Amino acid sequence: MKSNSAVIATGNQHKLEEIGAILKDFNLEIKSMKDVGLEGLEIIEDGNTFEDNALIKARTVMEKTGFMTIADDSGLEVEFLAGQPGVYSARFAGEGATDRDNNEKLLKLLEGVALEERRAGFVCVIAVVMPDGESFTVRGELDGIIGFEPKGQGGFGYDPLFMTREYEGLSLAEISPEEKNKISHRAQALQKMKKVLDERLRSE
Repeated sequence: MKSNSAVIATGNQHKLEEIGAILKDFNLEIKSMKDVGLEGLEIIEDGNTFEDNALIKARTVMEKTGFMTIADDSGLEVEFLAGQPGVYSARFAGEGATDRDNNEKLLKLLEGVALEERRAGFVCVIAVVMPDGESFTVRGELDGIIGFEPKGQGGFGYDPLFMTREYEGLSLAEISPEEKNKISHRAQALQKMKKVLDERLRSE
C-alpha cells in the first residue's frame, strides 16, 4: 500500500464518526471526504445490491485520490415487505427524504401488522478498494423487529424504530453509541474488514 492513509467515502457525519471510532486503534490515518477535497461529491449508486453500491463509492473515491478507500452501503430489510426498503433505505420516501419521512412511510406500510410479523434486519456491506485497484467486501447483519413508534433521541436513520434482541424493549436510538458499536451491523462488518486488512497488510 502506498500510504497508511484511508478515506472514508461518506458524506454522513454519523457514519464518519461511527466508522472512525471503531477504527481508532487501527494503524491508519483516517481522512474524510472534506479532507481530500471531495465534500459534496455526487456518486450515482445504481447497483442492485449493497455490495454493488459500496464498491461503486469506494472505487470512485480511490480513483480520484489514490488512497485506500473504505465505503459502506447499508440499509434495512423488512421481512413482511419482502426485503424493502433494502438498497433504497435512504430514499425510501423519495429523493431528498429525511429520516423522519422514511420512518413514517415504514410505519404506514406496517400499520396493523402484529409484532411477531415485523421482523427486520439491518445490513451493512463495507467495500475496501486499494490504490492498486484490488478490492474486497464484507457484510454485517443485525436482526431485530420494527417497533410501533419511534423511541429515543440517539442514532440516525431507522434506529428509533429498530428494536434489538440484545436490548429487549429498547430501540437502537435508546442505547449509547458505545453499546451500539458493540452489536451494530456496521461494527460487525468493520471487525471483519479489519481482520482481512490485517492479513493483507502483513503479507505485503
